[in-house]
Amino acid sequence: MKNLLSIAIQASIEAGQAIMKIYSHKIEVEIKSDDSPLTQADKNANDVINNYLIDTHIPIISEENKQLDYSQRKDWEYCWIVDPLDGTKEFIKRNGEFTVNIALIKNGNPLLGVIYVPVSKTLYYTLEDASKSYKIDLVNEKVSLEFIFKNSIEIKPSNNNNELIRIVGSRSHLNEATKKFISKIEKKIKTEIVSKGSSLKFCLVAEGTADVYPRFAPTMEWDTAAGQAICQAVGVNVIDNKTKLPLRYNKENLLNSNFLVSV
Repeated sequence: MKNLLSIAIQASIEAGQAIMKIYSHKIEVEIKSDDSPLTQADKNANDVINNYLIDTHIPIISEENKQLDYSQRKDWEYCWIVDPLDGTKEFIKRNGEFTVNIALIKNGNPLLGVIYVPVSKTLYYTLEDASKSYKIDLVNEKVSLEFIFKNSIEIKPSNNNNELIRIVGSRSHLNEATKKFISKIEKKIKTEIVSKGSSLKFCLVAEGTADVYPRFAPTMEWDTAAGQAICQAVGVNVIDNKTKLPLRYNKENLLNSNFLVSV
């Protein structure tokens, strides 16, 4: 399993390099059939990741790959779920809050997660047994895996004293349902809104710089799988609002229900 973690880390860092090559130039934007933006950086990063993961002989679900029918996917024990550039809107805005997300799923549950932030060169990842999560700020992308594993810092959620609840909101997606959720909490306790884009919202809760992340707007499995893996490894729950259970993956419909991330 550690070999799979190593492959995912290498893939994420190299994908990040591919993204940054585009980031420093004029960004050409296409609009996909679901009205979401697509750039050459999405495509290039996806190619890099596919090239790494294909050798694992584990099937891949990626935002930028053609999706297989559920009849072909339903019996998979393992699969990779990938978003080669999570936060394309943030990428286009050039605010730095975009990530590379890679998760390994076992029987519908996120087992291993890697999130890489190309602008800051920050890497988040779970241990291969999903027992802990770690973070490291890389000095450059050429560091060895040995250096990464030796110098990463274990992350843990906040042991909040309940005097203040820090709620993660998205710069792009703060809708009425989320505002109502925040308003209810504000009646009981002082709140602070922490704004972040992409899967970094999961990382904020996992590392204790925020307490709650409500998501009452559409997301796909590739938006959440890696973040959920990192959260679950530190004891943070990612709960489906409908089932009241953790979000599941490789479903017939890859669209997630609304969910709540909290300790």
